[in-house]
Amino acid sequence: MSTNSAAEFVDITDQARQVVKVAGTDEGILCLFNPHSTAGLTINEGCDPAVQQDILGLFRKMLPQSYPCRHAEGNSPAHMMATLTGSSVTVIITKGELRLGTWQHIFFCEYDGPRSRKVFWKVLAG
Repeated sequence: MSTNSAAEFVDITDQARQVVKVAGTDEGILCLFNPHSTAGLTINEGCDPAVQQDILGLFRKMLPQSYPCRHAEGNSPAHMMATLTGSSVTVIITKGELRLGTWQHIFFCEYDGPRSRKVFWKVLAG
């Protein structure tokens, strides 16, 4: 996947649903893993984009670019934001569907873009 902004949330819920459908798993879990140290994964409100904007705004306020970080690349705040959201999420599969709450969506969280990124998926039946 390609991201378009320095920081953005990309809704990957439909792709996750497609992975479950193709796997044909009726009961189990879907594990998603992000192999990047300046990006994250999260599950949060997906119907009002203001929520994602608020999260990014609060992260920027908590982790200002002006902080004198020792990491020479200049993207230390992106590393910290990735730590806050984490690198993986797991979702229960019931009756062939993701068991997300009414408003929940799965997001890839870009903090150091735009970039070309990957997400790894694993469906475990059981």
